[in-house]
Amino acid sequence: MHTGDGARPRAAELHAGRIDAACRQACAAIAPAWPLDRAIAVNPHWSRIGMPVRRVAARMAVLGGIHVFPSRARQAEAWAEGRITPADLQQALRQSNDVALTPEACVAALAQPLPVQPLPLLIDVLDNDPQRHTRLAWRQAITHQVSQTCAAWFDTQQADWQPARGDGLYAFWRETLQHDHGIGLLMGLPDIGRSVDALPPTAREAERWVIARLGLPPAVWADYLEAVLLTVNGWASWCAYLGWQARLAGADDPHLRELLAIRLAWGALLLDGKDDQAARQAFAAVQRAWGRAPEVLAQAEHELRVDEVWQAALEAGYQRGLAASLCGRAASPMAPAAAAPEVQATFCIDVRSEPLRRALEAACPGMQTLGVAGFFGLPLAYTPLGTAAQRPQLPGLLAPSLAVGDVLLPADTRDGRADPRLQRQAEQARQQCFALADRWHAAGRWPGAAFSFVEAAGLGYLGRLGRWLRPEAQARARDDLDGLPLRYRAVCRPQLLGLDAPARVSLAARVLQSMGLARGLAPLVLLVGHGSQSVNNAHAAALDCGACCGQTGEVNARSLAQLLNDTAVRQGLKAQGIEVPAATVFVAALHNTSTDEIEAFDLDRLPPAAMARWNALQPVLARAADQVRRERAPRLGLDPQAAAEVLHRQLRRRANDGAQTRPEWGLAGNAAFLIAPRHRSQGVDLGGRAFLHDYDAAQDPHGQLLTQLMTAPMLVTHWINWQYHASTCDPARLGSGNKLLHNVVGGTLGVFEGNGGDLRIGLSRQSLHDGARWMHEPLRLTVVIDAPQAAIEAVIAGHAVVRDLLANGWLHLWRFEGQALQRWTGGRWQALA
Repeated sequence: MHTGDGARPRAAELHAGRIDAACRQACAAIAPAWPLDRAIAVNPHWSRIGMPVRRVAARMAVLGGIHVFPSRARQAEAWAEGRITPADLQQALRQSNDVALTPEACVAALAQPLPVQPLPLLIDVLDNDPQRHTRLAWRQAITHQVSQTCAAWFDTQQADWQPARGDGLYAFWRETLQHDHGIGLLMGLPDIGRSVDALPPTAREAERWVIARLGLPPAVWADYLEAVLLTVNGWASWCAYLGWQARLAGADDPHLRELLAIRLAWGALLLDGKDDQAARQAFAAVQRAWGRAPEVLAQAEHELRVDEVWQAALEAGYQRGLAASLCGRAASPMAPAAAAPEVQATFCIDVRSEPLRRALEAACPGMQTLGVAGFFGLPLAYTPLGTAAQRPQLPGLLAPSLAVGDVLLPADTRDGRADPRLQRQAEQARQQCFALADRWHAAGRWPGAAFSFVEAAGLGYLGRLGRWLRPEAQARARDDLDGLPLRYRAVCRPQLLGLDAPARVSLAARVLQSMGLARGLAPLVLLVGHGSQSVNNAHAAALDCGACCGQTGEVNARSLAQLLNDTAVRQGLKAQGIEVPAATVFVAALHNTSTDEIEAFDLDRLPPAAMARWNALQPVLARAADQVRRERAPRLGLDPQAAAEVLHRQLRRRANDGAQTRPEWGLAGNAAFLIAPRHRSQGVDLGGRAFLHDYDAAQDPHGQLLTQLMTAPMLVTHWINWQYHASTCDPARLGSGNKLLHNVVGGTLGVFEGNGGDLRIGLSRQSLHDGARWMHEPLRLTVVIDAPQAAIEAVIAGHAVVRDLLANGWLHLWRFEGQALQRWTGGRWQALA
C-alpha cells in the first residue's frame, strides 16, 4: 500500500513534467518581434533553424496554414516570364538529388494547389452548428478577445487607465472574462459565464487541465500547443521578445506561457459551453486527426519537394548573374592602387549603401570606400539629454555594454568636458518642454474635456496637416533633439560615458582593426551611418535600419568620431602600434536613404584643414547622390531624366508627405552578402541588392575577425533577408497587412490592421508591393566570402548556429577560389556550375 501511494505522486509528477516540457518546446518555437520604436528585421522561423527548411515549411503549413515557400502562382509567373529558365530548373533538380522529380512534373505542379491542409484545432471543429453563420466565428471572436486583453495588459504608454498587474496576464484575462457579459452573446454561448467561473486559477493548472481533457497522445502535445500559439502568432511573438530581452539580462519572463494557457483554456471553455452530441463527435474528430499528426507532417514534407525545387530555381537565376558579375570583375585587370587615398568613407553594410559607394568611387577615384558592421563596433545604450531612457543602438542579437549620453560641448571645448551649468540648463529646459507636452496631450484624453479640446486644438493641427497635404522639401528632422530649445541644439553631442583612459584606447584599437583602418589612414575619414526620412509612418524605425534596434547610425558614428579624434586616445593607440596621422580627422555622417544625401555632424569642431577638405568634397557628394537618385527613380515612379535639383526636391517632398505609404523601398530586393576586399566587387553594379563588408584575410591570420563576421553580421543579414522573404511569401500571416488600415497599439507595441484581430508583425504590403507588382523577390541570402577554405570551415565546425543555417538550407555559402567561385553543399565545396 505504501509503495502504491508513493507511485501515484511520482506518476503525477512525471505527467506534469511531460506537460511542462511540451509547453516549453512549443514556446521555444516562437521567434521574437521587436516593438515599433526599436523595430528590427527578424526571421520569423529563427527558432526553427535546427530543422531543414522544407520540414519547417511542412510544419507551418500543417500547424498554422502558413506558407514558407513562394506561392505556386508566383513561381508560375516567373516561369512564364522567363525569370526562371529551363537551365535554372535543371540546376535546382540536380541540387535536390531527388531522382523521382522531373522538369515536367515540376511544371505540372505549378497548376495545382498545394496539397497540404492544416490539422484542425478544437475551436475549429466545435464551431460547426447550424447557427454559425449568424454570429461571430469562434476563432475570430477568440483571437479578438485575447488580442484586446493583451493590448490592455501590455500597454504602459498610451492608456491612462492601467490594469493591476500583480497576479499576471492569465489572472487578468480570467478576471476580464468574468466581467465580460457580451462575449458569450456574440459567440452564441449565453451560459459561458458558468464555465469561466470554473477555470483553474493559475496558468500552470490551466495547462494541465486542458491537456488532460484533450486526450491527445503525448507525442503530439508540443505540436498541438505550437499550433495553438500560431493562432495568436503576433502576440506570441511579442511575448517571445519580452523573453528574449529577459534572457539577455540573465532573467526569465512568464508571458508566453501565460498566453499559451489563455489560448488553451478558451478551447476548454467552448467544449463546456457546447456539451452535446455534435460537440462530442467534433472532439473525437480532433483526437483522430491529431493521432495521425506525424503521418500528416511527413506527407506534407514530401509534397513540398516541388516547392523547394522551385525556390532553388528562382535563386539560381539571380545567382547566375551574381556569379558572372563577380567572376568577370575578378578576372579583369585591376587598376593599380593609389599610394594613399585622399578620402576614406566607411559605410554601414546596409544594401542601400552599395549604389552610393559605387557612385562615390566613380565620381572621385581618390576616394576609398569601405563597408563595416553598421553599429561601428560600439555596443551602445544611448540616453538622450534630460531623460532616463536607455535606447539600444546595436543589433537585437546582442546586449549593449557601453553607455553614451548627450553632453553640451561648445565648438571651442577641446577636453571633451561639458559645462555643468550649461548642461543643467539644457536638461531642465527640455524636461519642462516635455512636461508641457504631456499635459497638453493628457487634456484631450479625459472624457469631459474631449469635445472642447478638439475645438480648441483643432486649429493647432492645421499646420501639420498642411505640411502633409502640401509637403515641403525639408531636410531630415533630428528627432533626438525634440523638445530641446534651439540655442542648445548645435552643441548637443553624444559622448561615450564611464570609460577610463585604457578602456577608451582599447575600444578605439579594436574598432580600427575590425574596420581595416589600423593603417593607411587618409587625411579625411568619413564614418557614414544611415537613416531614413518619412512622416506619419508607424514603421519608420524599420526603414532607419534593419538591424540596430530601429535606430539611425548617427549616435554611433558621432561617438566613434569623437573617440578617434581624441588626442589622448591617439597617443595610447601609438603605444599599441597603431599610428593615426596628426592630419587625419574623423567626421561622423549619415546617409539619408530616402533622399540619398550625406549629412555631416559636429563640423564646427573640425580644424581648418579638415573643414577645407570637407568643403572640397561637396561637389563629389552631389554628383554621386544625383547618380543614385537617378538609379532609384524608376522604382519610385519618378523621371530619371529630370533635372538634378528637381529630382532631389521630389524625393524630399516624398519623404515629407504624410500620405506617402511608400517613402522608400528600404531593404527590399536584398539577396547577397559579400565578405571580401572591395576589389572583388568594385565597379560591379550589384543593383542595391548586396550587403558589402570589407574583409582582408591576409590581415586576419587567425580568423578571429572572420569568426565575428560569420557569427554576427551574417546572422543579422540572414534575419533581414528572411523577414522580407516571409512577409512576401505569406503577407497575411507573416506580414503586417495594409498600412492604410494600421492602428498603433500601446504606443509602440505594434499595429492592428483595423481595430482588432491579432497583433500584426512583419512588413506591410506597401513595403513589398507597388500596387502592380512585387518589389521584393523571395530569395534566400547568398553569402560570398573571400577567405581560405580552412578558415571558413573552422567557423562552421565551431558554431552550431552557422552549421544549422547551412546544413538546413537557410542560406547559401560561396567562396572565392582564385578567380572562380565554389559552393558549400553537403558539407563540402563544389565548383560553381
